[in-house]
Amino acid sequence: MRTIGTAFLASLLALGTALHAQRALLAPTGTLRSSFIATNPVQGRVDARTGETTGPAADLTRELARRIGVPAVVMPLPDADAVLESVKSGKVDIGFLAVEAERARQVDFSDAYSSSGAAYAVRADSPFQKSSDVDRAGVTIGAITGQAPEVYVREHVKNAKVQSLPSVPPNAEMGRMLLDKRVDAFAANRTRMEELARDVPGLRVLPDDYMVTLQAIVVVKGRAPQLAEINRFLADARKSGLVQSSLDRAKVAGVKVAPEPK
Repeated sequence: MRTIGTAFLASLLALGTALHAQRALLAPTGTLRSSFIATNPVQGRVDARTGETTGPAADLTRELARRIGVPAVVMPLPDADAVLESVKSGKVDIGFLAVEAERARQVDFSDAYSSSGAAYAVRADSPFQKSSDVDRAGVTIGAITGQAPEVYVREHVKNAKVQSLPSVPPNAEMGRMLLDKRVDAFAANRTRMEELARDVPGLRVLPDDYMVTLQAIVVVKGRAPQLAEINRFLADARKSGLVQSSLDRAKVAGVKVAPEPK
């Protein structure tokens, strides 16, 4: 019995040591702090009345914090640059962003946890039937500066003009830009464009995605042990159905659980 008791105690001590190491890597202040783009429903949403954060970024942060036994703080920020800065400055421990090459020069990305299509919203009477139709001379595409869908169209569109906006306008204003023909198409993630077409009569969303964006967690560059812990957590979150259930609750159109990394 003494041998069994000693072995059990040793096992508890080993678990405690491992948990302490995880906390030191993931939440060195004793609180797991994360950030995401407040205006990107693929990552999360902020209740205008209560300030409560919901969605995959909040769900994943809180579950990871629960597993290592620390409280969580989820910070909604205005744009991708603010999320990048919050991670690089140490204001947060992890951030949520779409995978993009320029960002990967500033921070390290985890494996992806979700994938989402980016699509064009157009006027209901627009002649465009598929994404490739939009890249024509004389066409103006609206997009939000620095967001992955904007980066893609700015780098890949050959004939149309891209009008990059400094921040995300309300759906009513975005819809008015299309209906008033200030832009001929708007480029953003499919979730946002489907919500725009639902909110503003006279618009529709093209059926195909012009790109697919991977959502992942970012950390300060060069912290391989921290990233390895996050990747282990995300692998379990994908496999266990945690990511899928979070996406289901968030009701985000066109977003799927990311495939396992190869």
